[in-house]
Amino acid sequence: MWKGGEIPPLPRSREGNESPKSHSREGIVRGRRASRRPEAGRPIHRQHSRGRKILTHPASHLTLIRIFRVCLLLLAFLAGVSALSLVAGPAPIGMTAVFKGMLAAVRFPGVSDPLSGAERTILFSIRIPRIILAGILGASLSCAGVVFQGLLRNPLADPYVLGVSGGAAVGAIIAIVTGLGALPFGIPGLAFAGGLLSILLVWGLSGVTGERRTDRTLLAGIIVNAFFSALIMFLVSITSGEQIHSVIFWLMGDLAMAGESDILLAALFLIAGFTVMFLHAHDLNILLTGEETALQLGIPVKRTRMLLLVSASLVTGAAVSVSGIIGFVGLMVPHIVRMLFGSDHRLLLPASLLFGGAFLMAADTIARIVLAPAELPVGVVTALCGAPYFAYLMKRSA
Repeated sequence: MWKGGEIPPLPRSREGNESPKSHSREGIVRGRRASRRPEAGRPIHRQHSRGRKILTHPASHLTLIRIFRVCLLLLAFLAGVSALSLVAGPAPIGMTAVFKGMLAAVRFPGVSDPLSGAERTILFSIRIPRIILAGILGASLSCAGVVFQGLLRNPLADPYVLGVSGGAAVGAIIAIVTGLGALPFGIPGLAFAGGLLSILLVWGLSGVTGERRTDRTLLAGIIVNAFFSALIMFLVSITSGEQIHSVIFWLMGDLAMAGESDILLAALFLIAGFTVMFLHAHDLNILLTGEETALQLGIPVKRTRMLLLVSASLVTGAAVSVSGIIGFVGLMVPHIVRMLFGSDHRLLLPASLLFGGAFLMAADTIARIVLAPAELPVGVVTALCGAPYFAYLMKRSA
């Protein structure tokens, strides 16, 4: 019992005579904040109101030098995969012959063309356009997957899983069946409209706004995907016998008929969509921390979400319109890149663009050689890789 007028001494710290910081109100607040501060380079996981974890903005300091180094590394990886794709196939061509043939094609002085007429046709008319298109489509689907996963704050979001690819395929098939594909940008236009419609349906059914639940997003995507799959089967059933084989092969993802117009179209859509995505990468990082935080920091949430939504649907619709449905690229690539280089979208987007292009190039090379001289649709290869990975992600996030 302390005598009147006396003040009991504060408890001493082990290291000195001053009271420890944690015994004051200010010290308690600082201690709590410090305990919540993550280690550099690790993503923050905020606890949802229902006990589920949400991936948020990483507490890492990203520099232009690191972005440049990572992109340079992935660019070298992309070049290596491209070189292997050039020489691999039912009709193998030596690396030296390919290199000299390409130099001779640009009329490099002192280099003679060692390629035969058939090899020259295979290399310049089939393999190079196909490899370029595979790289563009892989980059498009990967970047779209990054944006969908960020906007919906769901690690299982993907253009294929969410039904965006299915909606774009419905639009493209309608253009083919009705003859609208003969119009300029008929197939890409309807494919883009179908992809945008599907993601709007998912957004509306899942009710993902602000801090609401996000676990309904996957279920809404499954529902929308099932609906568009039924429409695809209906359209296939009324397609004439002359078109049904090409439509079915196209639905499984086909790069065999890659042409200059397809490459140009997909490249233009990718450039436009990626530019919008990358310019809003920092805003997307802030959106991951919550809508209230983004509004307080001056981010126009609705405008940013709509721009990113349209951009992701744009590149997805363009990709599907020229190749058909190629699933799970937008699911696997962002996760692999995020595990390797972190979750800051300023690095995640360009890294996914390069790694996604290399991934689809490798998948297409496997599709060309595994049953040579016949070949598989590239969508079959990506589905065989993606379905187990999707199951793994579902089990991990359960």
